[in-house]
Parts: sequence; C-alpha cells; structure tokens
Amino acid sequence: MDEDFACFLAEFGPAIDKRHVPPSTIARYRGKLPDQLLAYWDEYGWCGYADGLFWTVDPQEYEPALEAWIGDTPFMEQDTYHVIARSAFGTLYLWGEKTGDTLRIFAPASCCFSSMPDESIDRDFAMRVFFGSLWRRTNDFEDLFAPALRDLGRLAHDEMYGFVPALVLGGAPTLPYLRKVKAVEHLAILAQLEPLYVTET
Repeated sequence: MDEDFACFLAEFGPAIDKRHVPPSTIARYRGKLPDQLLAYWDEYGWCGYADGLFWTVDPQEYEPALEAWIGDTPFMEQDTYHVIARSAFGTLYLWGEKTGDTLRIFAPASCCFSSMPDESIDRDFAMRVFFGSLWRRTNDFEDLFAPALRDLGRLAHDEMYGFVPALVLGGAPTLPYLRKVKAVEHLAILAQLEPLYVTET
C-alpha cells in the first residue's frame, strides 16, 4: 500500500459493501485510467468508505449520469471522462484520460468545478495524490451525513442521499428533505433540472 492510499484509509476508515472488480473490467480500462487506480480496484474492489460517505465506483455504471451532465458540453470535446468516485450526496469525481482530476460535479446544486489540466503530470502519481488529498468534511454537505445515516440508514452501493424535492425545485438542505434514492437515476434526473454552472478553481 502506498503512503497516499494509507492516508486515505486513515481518514475514511475501513471499506464497506465491497464489490469485486472483474479482470475483464480492469482490461477494459487499461490505458484509459491510470494503472494505479486499476491496482486499487484489483486489491480493494469498488467500496464505500466512512460508512458510505464516499464511494469508489464502476465507471460503466455511471455513464448515463456522466452523459446527462456533460454530454452536450465542451468538456466532451477536450477529453474522455470517466466517473471514478462519488460522495453520498452526489459529488461526482471525474477523471479525464488526458487531463486527470480536473472536473468535479456537485449535482444537487448543478455546479461543476473545473481546474486547469496539466497533461505533463505522471498519471499514477496524480491518482495517488487524488486519494491522499480527500477529506471527510469536503464530502459531507451541511453536516448532514451523520444525521442522515442515523435516521435513513446506511446506503447501498447504488444509493445516495437525495433532496426531495431537489434543491433547485425548492427543497431545502435540511434533514427532513433527504431521502435514500437510486444514485445513477437520481443524478440523471438532476441534470435535467438546471443548466450546469461551471466554476474554475
């Protein structure tokens, strides 16, 4: 285990709801995603961490959500992206085949955080940095995770906590508006409600 992933595990705790990653899937993404990520998949699988606050995911399962959010944007012209992780509240972590960790989408607020790509960076090193720089507090939203976990129960790998009605339709970022919802379906619906607002970081 490298130092960065060790820091990630120290911050996020043991894995839950682990799913084995088939060799065929690792082969499918060889050359598209960093070897370092594929090594993590091979050793740890796709899992939830911090009781389901953060999840590593199968990019293929999230292709409908990815298409819904950036399919008609200039981002798709500059790189090929894959969803590699998400938070319990719908932060999507995208990885560009050429540009790496340059796009993150916070779906409940239809907000995209874009950073300048550095195509010269070592892909495996960038992946280690990605995991090593994650924090619980930046994946929580309005400190709602602990009460949502208590009142709604732990998420399955295909679930997230979603606001009903959605925030852009008048929902409030408070516990009474939270529900357990199917993640990919809910994310795709949110993409239809409000244009994506891009913020450069």
